[in-house]
Amino acid sequence: MTTITSPNAAAGSTGTATQTSGFGALGSADFIKLMTTQMQQQDPLNPMDSKDMLAQLAQFSSLSGITDVNTTLQDISAKLDAVMTAQRAAAAAAAAAAAAAAASTPPPAA
Repeated sequence: MTTITSPNAAAGSTGTATQTSGFGALGSADFIKLMTTQMQQQDPLNPMDSKDMLAQLAQFSSLSGITDVNTTLQDISAKLDAVMTAQRAAAAAAAAAAAAAAASTPPPAA
């Protein structure tokens, strides 16, 4: 999730919003469209340098990999949160059961 801060925000306020449109919403299909359009529109007598094209492809590949890693880490985080919640619930249930068992046990005879 990308957070952007508004440059027009009033002093003292945090003016943050989640980016759901614009460049943050572009995907691999959009990149391919942009790249093919760029190649179609270039001057045939002065084509784009192959180094620049490879650099763009490498940047996109890196971004795609980082996005996949981010998704995987978010999934792992959600699963760990679920496990921790289950452990807390089990510990609370065990403590309640132990307290109930202690309350129902008759005192030892003297």
